[in-house]
Amino acid sequence: MAFSLHTEYGTEAILKSRGEKKMSNITGRFGNQVRKLREKKKMSQLDLAQRAKLDLTTVNEIENGNRSPMLKTIWRIANALEVKLSELFNF
Repeated sequence: MAFSLHTEYGTEAILKSRGEKKMSNITGRFGNQVRKLREKKKMSQLDLAQRAKLDLTTVNEIENGNRSPMLKTIWRIANALEVKLSELFNF
């Protein structure tokens, strides 16, 4: 058995195991949903970042589909937006 230093974790590994395509589609759709909910609450990215105790760059990258957030980050975003976790995945 060959030893690999690279091990896949997280959502991308789950998608791959299911035979599903690129993560970017889910990441982008999730980011769009975060943006939609944030704008509905009339919050800026800075407001969301401060309420969720995240860096502004992190919020921006999530909304633009350039970052796959960990569950803890998703939970912080939901709480900052005052929505259920499931609402973030309503896309």
